[in-house]
Amino acid sequence: MQSIFKTARRLGVAASLAIPALAIAATGVQAETVLKASHQWPGGKGDVRDEMVQILAREVEKAGVDLRIQVYPGQSLFKAKEQWGAMVKGVLDISAFPLDYASGRHPMFSATLMPGLVRNHERAARLNKSPFMDDIKAEIDEGGIVVLADAWLAGAFASKKQCITDPASMQGQVTRAAGPAFEQMLVGGGASIASMPSSEIYTGLQTGVLDAANTSSGSFISYRIYEQATCLTKPGANALWFMYEPILMSKRSWDELSKEQQDALMAAGKVAEDYFAGEAKGLDDKLVQVYSDAGVEVVEMSSDDYNAWLDIAKETSYKVFAEKVEGGQELIEKALAVE
Repeated sequence: MQSIFKTARRLGVAASLAIPALAIAATGVQAETVLKASHQWPGGKGDVRDEMVQILAREVEKAGVDLRIQVYPGQSLFKAKEQWGAMVKGVLDISAFPLDYASGRHPMFSATLMPGLVRNHERAARLNKSPFMDDIKAEIDEGGIVVLADAWLAGAFASKKQCITDPASMQGQVTRAAGPAFEQMLVGGGASIASMPSSEIYTGLQTGVLDAANTSSGSFISYRIYEQATCLTKPGANALWFMYEPILMSKRSWDELSKEQQDALMAAGKVAEDYFAGEAKGLDDKLVQVYSDAGVEVVEMSSDDYNAWLDIAKETSYKVFAEKVEGGQELIEKALAVE
């Protein structure tokens, strides 16, 4: 009886319609379970994170296990930073979620948006199979969440004031930084910080709240930030910014599924992850093309610029993380140990 009512809840069926649901189950017809997937990016506009979730939905439906995923893009179901708590409670089933957004609850997650810890896409792939990620995923599991697909995005810097290369170029700019570790480093470089999700960068630049911002290559395209920026610092060979943005699932929702449905979700997650791995590097090239076509100046950090920022990061964000997060120093060392 309890499982039938869980199915009714999954379908969004009101209490008054529970009797028809019971009648369907009594005939031996398996009721379809519908999962809700939420994310913050625009839907149907080519954002790779939206496409990852859409692939997950298509693959699950093809599996024929009476399971369907309804996708709610563009914060239409939950605000960006509310999704973690919603999954923990079981009121949201799935999210493509920047893990650092939950660092207030789990400080360890700041390591997944730590300046200079990744540097390039090849190293990001190796990190996924490292003791570093074993620790991160153990914390995710402890928090009540299941990882369905890994995803690392490179990021860039943009400004409407002046190009951002070395730390001196950031001084005096009011900047949006994705997460506390980047905020600490940028403040160390002379910036002022205005915190907001990436979905609000466009308005922040437009209204003068921001002079500059850093976020993922995908968000720089999806949110049309090229309409407000005059200079882009591309990821290039020295990508200071990388962020872990996996597809996650509520463990409460996961535990309600059959083994067959769980297996189908994991298989679909692998397809979505493989798609993303093939697209991530190309996304950086697309970023440069889109901004160049829009008349935005495009520059790149040199190795000297990168190392100057890394020196500041070691004295700010790395140091704070090591002091405030239990096992923080060891976690950073595990990441840096990946060749």
